[in-house]
Order: sequence, then C-alpha cells, then structure tokens
Amino acid sequence: MVKNIDLNYKILRKDKGDIMDNTYLIILYDYYGELLTLREKEYFESYYFDNLSLSEISNNLNVSRNAISKSLKTIKEKLNTFEEKLKLYEKDKKLKKIIKIVKDKTILEMLKELE
Repeated sequence: MVKNIDLNYKILRKDKGDIMDNTYLIILYDYYGELLTLREKEYFESYYFDNLSLSEISNNLNVSRNAISKSLKTIKEKLNTFEEKLKLYEKDKKLKKIIKIVKDKTILEMLKELE
C-alpha cells in the first residue's frame, strides 16, 4: 500500500524531528490521500514530493504564500485526524508484525491476503 519514496529530499529540513514528522505525514498521505481534495493533493505533493518552497508553490499556482501555508497545516491536521479515527496505518503495522511471527503456513497465507 505504501509507495516507495526517496525520503532523502527532506534532509534539508531543520532536524531529525522534522524528518520523522515529514516521513509520517507522507505515510499517512499514502493511506488517506484520496480523501483530500485535488487542490490539497497538489499542495501536499508540491511541498513534500517535489520539495518546492511555499514561495515556489505560491508562484506556480498563483496563490498567496499564506494560503499555501494554511492549507498545508489543515492537510496535516486532516491526515492526523483520519489516522486517529480509522487507524489504518497502525493496523497495517500490527498486521505486518503478526505476519512476521506466524509459523503456520495456512494462517500466514490468510493473513497475507489481508495486506
């Protein structure tokens, strides 16, 4: 479900906490991105995947820098809310842990079908 993403682009950010937060947001985007509007997806992808600054996004899309900043904050909140309510990422991590420790081949195959 999670896309293969080169996460090295965020090394330019301030510290490890920011990198971890950004990585977590990208993972949540993989799970819940389809629940965002097209405009929200465009802002998120421009900032996190294309590594554009707020000013660059603002110039490219002809929207104020402040509007981009507010939208990104709202998107982060939405993604976190989706995970709080639906817990898809949390459940997926638990399922992968269970799959690693299950020895019975029949049960293992059934679990892999759930992935």
